[in-house]
Amino acid sequence: MLEAEGISVRYGPLEAVRGVSFEVGEGRIVALIGANGAGKSTTLKALMGMLPIAAGSLRWQGRAIESTGSSERVRLGMALSPEGRRLFPRMTVLDNLLVGAHVVHGRKRIDHALELVYGLFPRVAERRRQLAGSLSGGEQQMVAIARALMAGPKVLMLDEPSLGLAPKIVAEIAAAIVRINNETGMAVVLVEQNARLALKLAHHAYVYEQGRIIRSGSGAALLADPFVQKAYLGL
Repeated sequence: MLEAEGISVRYGPLEAVRGVSFEVGEGRIVALIGANGAGKSTTLKALMGMLPIAAGSLRWQGRAIESTGSSERVRLGMALSPEGRRLFPRMTVLDNLLVGAHVVHGRKRIDHALELVYGLFPRVAERRRQLAGSLSGGEQQMVAIARALMAGPKVLMLDEPSLGLAPKIVAEIAAAIVRINNETGMAVVLVEQNARLALKLAHHAYVYEQGRIIRSGSGAALLADPFVQKAYLGL
């Protein structure tokens, strides 16, 4: 569905991602793990068209999209829940969700999307009339994921969804990711500092180090990999 081949991304003279290749198959959860600054979030931004690709190719269902803008990528079926949530704090939760549905046409489709996210995150439904800025960090993260889901994507990209959250909330977010994948068939690209969590959820994963992919395999295989255990799992 989504294929990157030898992509590189720069911040001025700094090459933050170097010759990375991977694919996201239909209905798969794909994790990108690695240390801070390894290039994981930069990769997501490049996939969404928020950063230009300096080299390599990016294809969506066989179509080259390197020059396609972010808004068009959303229309094609890609959505990102960014690190830090980036909600509109003075807007209600419902209004934040409707921002995510700006590419969706028809009230029935929007209502269906709301039904989906309220089913995944009952607290989002309970808080829908509250200002987003009044919510707890965990509730804001749920809203951020729900907002991305409102676009009806085929590939949902999540950037550090567990960052700074209590273990109970992290477990709820993880369960929601599994439900999204199982119940809708939606593919998920998960960037996650919690490597153990990411590998437990992922069908396939890629390990980043200094902008390069140095390991790849199934989530289960990488959980059992001695190098990954020592470097990222504290074993």
